[in-house]
Amino acid sequence: MAAIARGSVREVRVSDVEAAGLAKADAGPFLAALRSAVGGGDAAAAWAAVVAAGVLRPDHPHALHQLVYYSVYAGWDSAQRGPPPYWFPSAIDCKQTNLGRVMEENGPKLLGASYKDPISSFGLFHKFAVENQEVYWKIVLKELSTKFLREPTSILDASDKSKKGGTWFPGAVLNIAECCLLPWPSQNRTDDSTAIVWRDEGFDDYPVNRMSLKELRTQVMTVANALDTMFQKGDRIAIDMPMTCDAVIIYLAIILGGFVVVSIADSFAPQEIDTRMRVAKAKAIFTQDFIFRGGKKFPLYSCVMKGTSCKAIVIPATGDCLGVTLRSGDMSWTNFLSRAAGRSCMYSPVYQSADALINILFSSGTTGEPKAIPWTQLCPIRCGADTWANLDVRPKDIGCLPTNLGWVMGPIQLFSCFLNGATLALYHGSPLGRGFCKFVQDAHVSALGSVPSLVKSWKAGNHTKGLDWTKIRVLATTGEASDIDDNLWLSSRTCYKPIVECCGGTELASSFIQGSLLQPQVFGAFSGASMSTGFVILDEQGNPYPDDLPCSGEVGLFPLYFGATDRLLNADHDKVYFDGMPIYRGRQLRRHGDIIQRTVGGYYVVQGRADDTMNLGGIKTSSVEIERVCNGADEGLLETAAVSVKPSGGGPEQLAILAVLKDRSAPYDENLLKRKFQRAIQRNLNPLFKVSYVKVVPEFPRTASNKLLRRVLRDQLKQELANRSKL
Repeated sequence: MAAIARGSVREVRVSDVEAAGLAKADAGPFLAALRSAVGGGDAAAAWAAVVAAGVLRPDHPHALHQLVYYSVYAGWDSAQRGPPPYWFPSAIDCKQTNLGRVMEENGPKLLGASYKDPISSFGLFHKFAVENQEVYWKIVLKELSTKFLREPTSILDASDKSKKGGTWFPGAVLNIAECCLLPWPSQNRTDDSTAIVWRDEGFDDYPVNRMSLKELRTQVMTVANALDTMFQKGDRIAIDMPMTCDAVIIYLAIILGGFVVVSIADSFAPQEIDTRMRVAKAKAIFTQDFIFRGGKKFPLYSCVMKGTSCKAIVIPATGDCLGVTLRSGDMSWTNFLSRAAGRSCMYSPVYQSADALINILFSSGTTGEPKAIPWTQLCPIRCGADTWANLDVRPKDIGCLPTNLGWVMGPIQLFSCFLNGATLALYHGSPLGRGFCKFVQDAHVSALGSVPSLVKSWKAGNHTKGLDWTKIRVLATTGEASDIDDNLWLSSRTCYKPIVECCGGTELASSFIQGSLLQPQVFGAFSGASMSTGFVILDEQGNPYPDDLPCSGEVGLFPLYFGATDRLLNADHDKVYFDGMPIYRGRQLRRHGDIIQRTVGGYYVVQGRADDTMNLGGIKTSSVEIERVCNGADEGLLETAAVSVKPSGGGPEQLAILAVLKDRSAPYDENLLKRKFQRAIQRNLNPLFKVSYVKVVPEFPRTASNKLLRRVLRDQLKQELANRSKL
C-alpha cells in the first residue's frame, strides 16, 4: 500500500493527513470530521460511519482513502472474524432492491414465521430457491421481459436421472431476441425508450449517441431480412469484431432469424479463428476492416482472411467506405444491407424450443482444442436473472461493461440489459484510458462492470480525475482475481458503492458465486452462491466439507443448474463435467474446476483451477495451448511448461514459462527467450497474453506415468518469487 496505516484510526494525526496529499488548510477540518464520525464503535461500525458521513470524497487522493481504510482495520483479526467489510446493506434500501422487493412480497407465505426482512432472511430465501427451483423461477420470470409463444408445461422436469441437469422449460417455444426488442409495460419500456447509448473514441467531448428501442428493432429486422436472402435457417454465422452497435444488431438479427451466432474474439490470431470456424462449421463471418483503439489502427479483415476462406461481410470501422479491398466472394456491409431492399420492413421471428441452439461460444479446456459450448435460449434468461438478483439491475439503469461478443461476458451484458429493461452502454474504442472513463460519466452509467486489469489501468493513469462517477450505484468485477487496493480505489470513486464480485463460466451462462446487495461486501471476495445455485467444497478424497466450515478445496456444483450446458459440440459433456465427481444427496455433482476457499465469516475466494487451466487477463486458457506455441519458439528448446502464479499481494494471475533445453550445457539468455515466447504467443495464440516470468530448468517434475506436475512447478516458482521479494 502507498499510505502508511496507523495502529488505529484514532491514532491518525494531521501530519498523516497532509502526507497523504491533503492541503494543510484542509487537513485539520478533515481530521476533526473523521474523529467525529468514528465514534466509539468497533472497526466495522467505524468504517460504516465514515462512509455514511461522507468524510472521504472521490476527489480526495487515493493515499488518503488508504490511510483511513487501513487504519480503521489495522487491528482487525481476519483469522477470527473473516475479511473486513467495506459495504453494508441498508435496512430501508434493501426493500427497494429487486430481490428484496420480491422477498417482501413472497417471503411470509414461502418461509412462514421464519421470514423477518430481506437482510436477515436472505440465507433462508436462498436455501429455499435452491430446494424449490420451480417456485423461484416462476417468480423471476415475471420480472424479466420473456414472452413465450407457447408456455412451458413446467419449469423443471428432474424425473429422468440420466439427464443429470434435468430438463428445463419443457414444451416452451419462444425467440429470445424478440424478447429483447419488445416494449414491456411492467418495465416502463416503450418504443421511445433508449436501448443503446454509445460514443466513438476520439469524440469524447461530443454528446453521447442514442438509439431508441424502435430504432434498434428496425435495424435488427433489416439485417434479419438480408440474412434470409443468403442463408438457410440453422446456419451458423460468426461475428469477429468489437462490441459495437452494429455487432449487437447483427447478433440479435442472427438469433431473431433462426440462425446461430458463432462468437469469435477480435483479438484472435488467424489460427485461432480457423479452429473456431472449423469446429463450429460456420458458413460466413461478419467482421470489420480495421479496429481503432487507443489512437491506433489495427487490421482485422486481413487477419480474418488468413483464418478462414468462408464468406466475410465487412463493415467499415469509420464512415461508410471500406479501407480495404475485398477478396472475391466477400461482401461489403452496404451491399449486404441492400439485399433487404424491397422486402417487408417487418420481420416474423423464428420461434423455437427453449433448448434450441442460438450461440456457439468457446472456452479453453485442458486439451489443445477449445471446447465448443452451445448456448440455448435458456442461457440468456439465466444471464438476465442473475443480473436482476445479484447486481440489482433495474429498468432505466444504464449498464456498461467493456467486453466483446467473442467472450461470454458480451452476450451476458447484452441480455442482462435488454431483458431487464436497462440501457446498454457501448464505447467504441479502448476502455483503458480517460476517454472511456469520461464516457461512463457522460452516459450516466449506473451499473459499471469491469475486470481487475482495467481497474488497474484506470487507477495507474488517474483517469477518473475531475470526473463524476457518483451516478454509479453498483459495480461488478469478473474474469480474474481482484486486487484489494485497486478495488478500494474503484469503490472510492463512486462514494463507496458496492462491487459485486462474479465468478462463473461460459458453460454455466452465469456466475455460480457472486456478491449480493443483501449481504455485507468485502474487497476481493464473494459473499455466497448465486441465486438458486447450490455447491459444496470437496476435500482431497472427494468428501464435502460441512457448509459452515472454513476450508479450501475443489467446488462441486449441484447439477440442477438452470442455464448450464447439457452437451458440448466437440467433446464428451459427461466426461468433462461429471465423470469422477461424487454423488451428493442422490445426484452426481457437476465439475466446475475451481479451487475455492471459504473464509471465517462465510466469504469465498477463488484460488485457481483444479486442472491446468489458467486465467490470463480474464481469459481462461490451458497450459497445453501455450506450451504448444512456445515449444516452437526456439530450436534449442526440448520442452516448455506454462503455469500461472498469483502475486503475493494479490491480483491477476501472471504467466510464467519454464523451459528445458536440448543441450543443457549450452549458454542461454532468459530475457531473449522471454521475448521469443511473447512473440510466438502474440502471433499464434492471443496478443493479450503477457509473459511475466521465464526460467530455464534442468528437468520437469513428473508422476510415475510421466505426467507433468505443473502444480509442483507452480509451488516452486511461487516460493522463488517470494524469496526474491524479500531481498
